[in-house]
This record gives sequence, structure tokens and C-alpha cells, in this order.
Amino acid sequence: MTYEFLQSYWWFLVSLLGALLVFLMFVQGANTLIFCLGKTEEERRLIINSTGRKWEFTFTTLVTFGGAFFASFPLFYSTSFGGAYWLWMIILFSFVIQAVSYEFQNKIGNFLGPKTFQICLIINGIVGPLLLGGAVATFFNGSNFLIDKGNITNSLQPVISRWANASHGLDALLDPWNVVLGLAVLMLARILGMLYIKNNIEHQQIQERCTRQLPWNALIFLLFFLPFLIRLMIKDGFSTAAEAGMSAASAGSITIESMKYLHNLLEMPILLVILLIGVVLVLLGIYKSSRSVQYRKGIWFTGIGTVLTVLVLLLIAGWNNTVYYPSNIDLQSSLTLANSCSSEFTLRTMAIVSLLIPFVLAYIVFAWRAIDRKRITQEEIEQGEAY
Repeated sequence: MTYEFLQSYWWFLVSLLGALLVFLMFVQGANTLIFCLGKTEEERRLIINSTGRKWEFTFTTLVTFGGAFFASFPLFYSTSFGGAYWLWMIILFSFVIQAVSYEFQNKIGNFLGPKTFQICLIINGIVGPLLLGGAVATFFNGSNFLIDKGNITNSLQPVISRWANASHGLDALLDPWNVVLGLAVLMLARILGMLYIKNNIEHQQIQERCTRQLPWNALIFLLFFLPFLIRLMIKDGFSTAAEAGMSAASAGSITIESMKYLHNLLEMPILLVILLIGVVLVLLGIYKSSRSVQYRKGIWFTGIGTVLTVLVLLLIAGWNNTVYYPSNIDLQSSLTLANSCSSEFTLRTMAIVSLLIPFVLAYIVFAWRAIDRKRITQEEIEQGEAY
């Protein structure tokens, strides 16, 4: 395993975690639908208990995603998580209030009332996907940071990366295309939430409402996602042109390349095929679920399609000598897999540990099946076996 292979391997693992995180955002999407799908207190409790069984998966994946970035690409971690800390702090705070809301909304002594915590779940459902989508969009649209590795020898302030303004990440929301992807992720989360609720809850009225609302949510999703995808294929990207016998890190400065992301797909046709399969699966799950109230397996088609689509988008952001985190202030400060990764020893050691990942995934599948072996019913709520 060469150093370059290890860099690409760990970018694949980080991208896979990111793709799984977007799929698991169905929890947040369903939270935004508490009052849309639940017209009575009992119906709302059904929805909350449906997502309440899975929110730990989403939060754990988010933490693992950040941990994997820290271990494999520490310069990105210190630049984005350290520099754009207001953006990430808001995201993390929204997940904290989610955890509190699930646990305390129906506890004895809750003087705020269940509705207060249900509103907090809706806030998490909107803020989480919107800001995470905006943060991911900066992989393509860049952020305002500076890198100076020479500062490591500064005994007074050995800070390599710094944010170029006082917004510390909130400036990402000033780029309309970041907001467009954020809204697309939010609408996708709502769609996944409807499909999951339809699959998980035994309640005819809720299933009918999911079926009715799917088409217009899908339309809004496409109105945001398709323009972003088309623009991504035709926009300029940034690359490090590796010369023969040289790594990307030593081959020279970062340059602008016209239609870089389209070139990545054409030069890695397997990714293009996977992207097309992913998009088809997303649309197939939505179509079949919106045609019939009785059809309840759309979450698996759309869920798998979501993972494949997001995986490809993240891979073309970093593979093929691509700058995965452009700097809008100083192009040469931009981050690539080569100039931001851990040492070869660290990546090699972690690659051995990563062989345990299939066992972890097997446990998640086992736990998921055990939790969903019995669908949530009205009787369960009435017997007090729920949040």
C-alpha cells in the first residue's frame, strides 16, 4: 500500500461515513413532519417514537465522521472544525437539544410541556440537514481560510490555519449555492423521513398523509438538487497536476481546471455509473411509494440510492488530484488529500484497524433489525411503552 493509496482509501472511508450520515438524516427529516403528519397527540407520539429508536445511529455516525476526519486529515479538521466553529457549534447544539427533547418531553415534572420539546425536534430537523448540507457544499465552493505551515515554528502562536474573517463559518451561508445544497439535503431528509415512517408505523392515516406529501416534497428537492448538480458539472474546479514520478504534493501549485468535476466522472467512469444508479434508485423509491399507500419498501431504494449518490459526489471532490477544500482567500492555501493528511505510519496503522468496520456494520444491521422487528402501533403508545 503506497502513501497515495492510503490517502485515497481514507478519503473513501470518510466519504462513505458522510453518505451514511445523509441517509440517517431521515431522523431529522421526520422530525420536521411531526405536526404535518401527526394531527393528534397520539399520532405525534407515534412519529416521535419511530425516529426516537434511531436517533443514536445518526448522532454516532456524525461523531465518527468527525473523528475519521481528525485522524486521517487533521489539517482539514483544524481548519474547518477549528476555524468555522460557529457553523459546527450550531450543528452540534441542534443535536444536543434533539437528545434532550427525546428524553424529557413526557417526563414527570416537565413544566415546559411536550409541545416545547417537539418544537425543539423540529428545529433540529431543519437546522441539522440545512447546515450540514451547506458545510458539505464548501467542498466545492470553498471557504475563507488561510494556511501557513511555517507558523508551526512560532513559539508564541503555532497556529497553521486561521479563518480570514470574524464570521468563523457563518459566511458559508452567504454563498447561495451552499444554501441551495443545504435546502436539497433538508428536502431529501424529509423524503427519507416520510418513507421511513411509512415503513415503520402501523397507522393508516399517517401512511396516507405520507403518500400524499411525497410528490411535492420530491419536486422541491429536485428544484434544488438538479441545478446544484448541473452547475457542479460545468463549474471550474481546482487541481494539483501530478507529473510523472511525482506525488501531487510535490508536483507544483494548485491550478484552476475548467469543468473539473465532470472530468473526474469521465476519467473515473465507474463513479459515473454508480452516480446514475444512485439517482435512479432515489427516484424509483419515491415514485413507487407515492403511487400506493400499501407500498412500504421505498426507504430501501431511496436510502441506498442516497448513499451511492452522496458517496460519488464526495469522492469526486477529493480523488483524481482534486482540491477538496478550496480557499477563497488564497488558492495555494487550499487543501488536497496529499497536503492535509496524517503521516504514512498513522494512515497505515489505522487502515489495519479499519478492517473491523464490517463487523461494526454487521452489528448495526443486527441492532436495526432487532429494533424494527415489531412496527410501532397505537396500542404501544396507549400502554405507555414509548417516549
